[in-house]
Amino acid sequence: MHNFLVSLLSISSNISPEHLPPSPIINKMGDIQQYKEKLWFPLESNPALLNEYISNLGFSTDSHQFVDVFSTESWALDMIAQPVVAVVALFPMTEKVSKRRKELHAESVSGVSLAVGGDTNVDGVWYVKQRIRNACGTIAVLHALANIPQSTQEVIKCPSWLQTYLLSSPTSSSPIDKADVLENDATIELFHGAATNHTINSTSRGNKEDEIDMHFITFTHVDGRLYELDGRLEQGPIDHGSTTQANLLKDACGVLQQLMEADLDEVRFTILALAPRSKAGG
Repeated sequence: MHNFLVSLLSISSNISPEHLPPSPIINKMGDIQQYKEKLWFPLESNPALLNEYISNLGFSTDSHQFVDVFSTESWALDMIAQPVVAVVALFPMTEKVSKRRKELHAESVSGVSLAVGGDTNVDGVWYVKQRIRNACGTIAVLHALANIPQSTQEVIKCPSWLQTYLLSSPTSSSPIDKADVLENDATIELFHGAATNHTINSTSRGNKEDEIDMHFITFTHVDGRLYELDGRLEQGPIDHGSTTQANLLKDACGVLQQLMEADLDEVRFTILALAPRSKAGG
């Protein structure tokens, strides 16, 4: 298990058909009840906003920060400081993009078959299910922060909300258990809500009930593999093959480029890299 959470623990001793609907719950009497999904405002893909957000959660942006990746071409990737520790993307869930994404997932080389509901773990990968509507931005951020390399030092503030949550929801905890903790945490709901209403936002957050056809996902490198993390996917983490920390950005953009090519009329793709700040213009 080669992510920063190992170090932390030792120190501290609109949804496409591929997405999973809310799971039923069982009350104290043993009766099955339908889980009622919470509803948040959607988060904006804005590096200035997300940097303030993760700082408030407890991630030190003195070390790393989110930066825009302006293209999947080499000239744009060469502008980003290395090594990138996570890639977060926002993409439109059009019919063409969703179809191509399913094809890529079917071609995944992982050979890992998660139980229905994704309530199991892939070794070394911190993964949480998303059971809060419009929370995909926060889920993507958590997937990015919880899977940073163990070699990355002193990036999680102690004490902080992030430290407390990761200690209560370690990598070994099931994706559903991590989701349960998140859903019952009023603090993260306040942090998320404040971020969606921040003056840094370039657009209005609209109404909670608005139909949203955009979705956040995260790409991370764990044990030499490129994982796509999306808390709404039934099958859990998607293994897109081998990679290295140095090639994480390039390989993640290779996957995203295939989604872009599936619908050339769409321009609503954004890519953010969590990169070293010292060389990233900060």
